[in-house]
Amino acid sequence: MTAQLFTGPSEPATDRTVIGENLSLPLFRTLSGVLAGHPYLKVVVDRAENTWHLLDTAAHPFHVNYIATRVLGMELTALDADLDAFNASVYTDPGRRFLLGVLSLHTEQEAEGRERTFLVLETTEADTMHGELLAFFYEFVRTRVDGRLPLLLKPANHGQEEALAAISELRVPRILSHQLFGTRTRTPLNVGEATGRLRFFPTHEAYAAAEAGLGWADIVAMPCLPDDVPRVAGFLNTAPITPLSHTNVLASGWGIPNAIVRDLEQLIEKDDLDGAWVRYRVREDEISLDRLDDEPALLAPAWHQQRIRLEPPLLEDAPVLALHRLRGADRDRYGTKAANLGELHHVLDSRTADLTLFYGRPRPPRENLYGHLAARLGLSAPSAAELRSRAAEFVAASVGAPQGVALPFALQQRFLASSPALQQGIGKLKMALELDATDVLDSLCLQLQHLIRNTPVPDAVTAQISQAFTAAAASRGRLVVRSSSNAEDLPGFSAAGVYDSVTTVHGTGELLDAVRQVWASLVSPRSVRLRHQVGISLDDTYMGVIIQEYVPASLGGVLVTCNPTRREDFRNVYLNCSPGSPEQVVDGTVLPQQYLYNTVEGGGRTVALGSWSDGLPAATRARLADLSLTGRLLQSHFSASDVDRPLDIEWLMTEQGDFRLVQIRPYAL
Repeated sequence: MTAQLFTGPSEPATDRTVIGENLSLPLFRTLSGVLAGHPYLKVVVDRAENTWHLLDTAAHPFHVNYIATRVLGMELTALDADLDAFNASVYTDPGRRFLLGVLSLHTEQEAEGRERTFLVLETTEADTMHGELLAFFYEFVRTRVDGRLPLLLKPANHGQEEALAAISELRVPRILSHQLFGTRTRTPLNVGEATGRLRFFPTHEAYAAAEAGLGWADIVAMPCLPDDVPRVAGFLNTAPITPLSHTNVLASGWGIPNAIVRDLEQLIEKDDLDGAWVRYRVREDEISLDRLDDEPALLAPAWHQQRIRLEPPLLEDAPVLALHRLRGADRDRYGTKAANLGELHHVLDSRTADLTLFYGRPRPPRENLYGHLAARLGLSAPSAAELRSRAAEFVAASVGAPQGVALPFALQQRFLASSPALQQGIGKLKMALELDATDVLDSLCLQLQHLIRNTPVPDAVTAQISQAFTAAAASRGRLVVRSSSNAEDLPGFSAAGVYDSVTTVHGTGELLDAVRQVWASLVSPRSVRLRHQVGISLDDTYMGVIIQEYVPASLGGVLVTCNPTRREDFRNVYLNCSPGSPEQVVDGTVLPQQYLYNTVEGGGRTVALGSWSDGLPAATRARLADLSLTGRLLQSHFSASDVDRPLDIEWLMTEQGDFRLVQIRPYAL
C-alpha cells in the first residue's frame, strides 16, 4: 500500500507549446508540470508582438532558452556566450520586450468546507519589475485567463513587494509568499531515503514513554521532535519547524530523510501505518511512504561501520587566551568553536583573506560569477585585486566577532586529574564502552556528570580563569559560557545541540559552576552514545570553553549559506531570525521568521513569519541582505578546499544595530 504525498512531473512525448491562445483549465493541465506539489506553467509575454507564449513545461525548462532559440532564432552557443547580458535584458531592463513568469495552480479550503481553486502569477526572484510593469503583466495575463479562475500576483522578492505597495489591491490582487506557503501541508526538509518501522507519537509524553525502546531502524513521527532524539532512520514532523532547527541539522548531518507532513495522522489512520515497515523517501518535489508487506532483511546502517577520526588533542599546558589571539589551527587545543571565532577575528582584522573564491568557481555556462559579485559590491569592471580588497572591506564593515576568552583542553584535563573519584568514574565509563554494556551506560554517565558539577575546581585552575576573565569584568553583568569541543563540527558528525552552553551567568561563583556544567556535557548519556556509535574514543574527546560578556540583542538567529531544501541552488542563503536572543531560534522556543537572500543577482524574499504576525521593516531586511552576502563571502575562507561547502552561522544584531557573529561552523549537507 502506498501513501503518495506529492510527486513530480512526467515527460511528454512532444512539444505542445501554444502562442496567443486564451488559457483554460484543461489547457493549463495539458501544458503544466508539477513542482512542490503544485501544477505550474511557464509564460512569456512579448510586448512587441502583443501576445504571449504558454510553454510546454517538460519541453522548455528555461524561459531564456525558449526566447533565444524559438523567438529570436539564436543558437544556444551564442546565448551561453552572453548569458548574463541576455538575462539582464529580460529580468532587469525597465524597458524590456519580454516579461517572464510562472502560473501555478493552488487549492484551499473555504470556511464552508468547499475547495477553492485559484491561479498565482509570479516572476523569478531575480526579476526587478517596477510597480507599473508588474501591474501591466498581471492585467495582460488576467484578460487571457478563464475569468472563472481567480488570479493573484505573488511578489517574487522584497523589491517587488515595495513596488506594489503604491498600487491598489483592487487593481492587482496579490498574495505574499509566506501567506501562500507558510501553512503548506507537506514540506521537504532534508532529502533522503530510508526503510524502517514507522513510530508515531501524538504527544511528547507518548514519545518519552517509548524513547528507551527506539532503535536505529525506526522512523520517528511526532508533532515536533525533541533535540535529544537518538540516531534513527528518519524523522517526520506533523507541526511546522524551520529547516535550521537542531533536529533538521542532525538529520542533515546524519544523512536521513526529514519532512513536515501536517496531515500524517490522518494518513496513518487511513492506511494503518503506525508500527508498519515502510520505505520513506523525501525529495525536493516528492514525499512518499510505501508500506511494505513484510519486515525487510535490513543491513546495519552505514554509520555502524563509519568511524570518525579525531586529530590527537594537544593537552600540554596552554594559556587561557583572548579569542582574537586564536587561529583555526588551535582547534586541537581550544576546540572548534573557539578556533573558528579566532580565525574570524583574523579575517576581519587583517583583511588579507581572499573572500571571492566562491564566485570564482565555474557555473556553466558561466566561467565565473565575478561580475555578479562586483555588482553586489557596487563596483564596475574591477581588477581581481580590487574585487578581493572590496570584498574584505565589505565583510569587515558588515560584521564583528565577539570578544571573550577561551579555556584550553589542558584546564579540563587538570581538573579531571585532580580528583580520584572523577578518575574512577571515567574508568568505569570507559570499561562499559569497551564491553558495549549499554544497559549501564546512562547511569554511569549521569553519575560522572554529577561528580564533575560538584567537584571543587583546583585553585591553580581557578586562578587561570580569574586572571584571564577578571572579577571586575564578571561583576559588570551577565556572562555567556559556551562549549567548544574537538568532537563537533566534523565531517559526518555535527553534534548540533549536543553539548551545553550557559547564557545566564552572573558573577565569579556562577562562572565556575557554568564551566563545570559545560565540561560535564561532554559525558552526557546522549553525547557519549552518539560518539560511541561512530567510533570516537572517550580518550580522544576534550572540551574547551568560551567565556564572553553577554551582549543584548534586538534581533538574532541563524543563517546557512545554502538553500537547505534545494541543494543544487548556488544562489540563495537561508536566514532565520527572531527578536531578541538567537537561542530562541536554536532551541525551538519560537518559530522564527524565515528569509531567502539571493547572493548572485541580489534580492530577497520572505518564506515564513513564524510566531510573528508582521515581517521586518524594509530597512532591516536590507541589512539582512548584507549579512547574507557576508556569510557567502566568508564561505570562501572557512570552507577550505571546497568553496561550495556551506557554513552555519549564528548571529545577533546588537541594540546599536551592529551585527555580531557568535558562532561559525560547517553546515552538513
